[in-house]
Amino acid sequence: MGCGLASSAQKKGETSTQRGQKIYQLVCLSCHMIDGGGVPHLNPPLIESSYVQGDKKKLIGIVLNGMTDRIAIDDEYYSNNMAPHADLNDLQIADVLTYVRSNFGNKAGPVKAAEVKQVRAKKK
Repeated sequence: MGCGLASSAQKKGETSTQRGQKIYQLVCLSCHMIDGGGVPHLNPPLIESSYVQGDKKKLIGIVLNGMTDRIAIDDEYYSNNMAPHADLNDLQIADVLTYVRSNFGNKAGPVKAAEVKQVRAKKK
């Protein structure tokens, strides 16, 4: 794992959200911005997003597989490709999604590594 992810994966005493914030800053920030605001019509915002707070399996699938579709989120269309991040392990994906789902005005529950593992297994 590049970009320092291995060292931030699990420090003693860190919460899932704290680990997820580090992963977000290393992997997601360049497209979704520091404030989760995204880029209009390219990269969707994560702020108070029905998409982020919705179906966890769908969200996990997007992180694992990326996305090339033009999609509508909260009545706006976004068309920039998202690279797959299957190189992240199950815990890292769970942590970053837990961070996103509990920040930027979102109030959704955590994502567990077992949920990521289940979605990853269905892909094979």
